[in-house]
Amino acid sequence: MILEIAQLQVRPDQGAEFERAFAVAQGIISSMPGYLGHELQRCLERADHYMLLVRWESVEHHEVGFRKSEGYQEWRRLLHHFYDPFPTVLHYEQI
Repeated sequence: MILEIAQLQVRPDQGAEFERAFAVAQGIISSMPGYLGHELQRCLERADHYMLLVRWESVEHHEVGFRKSEGYQEWRRLLHHFYDPFPTVLHYEQI
């Protein structure tokens, strides 16, 4: 299992709109092959800061299967305009 972690800084005062868009977008990611689960966490100390945790069977399921899918284009359309700066995404494995 691979854990994808993305720190998401949403543009000021757009958190509620982002959360509504994410409620739609999570249906896209959860339908992807190799997807195992996800969580979206909202930061208590920093307004409009979120942490997205996604569990995948492999990095390839995320980087190739999801990011090269038609569903990813809809994901981008729904969410990417909220981010400033654009998030860094890293993958982790349990030791």
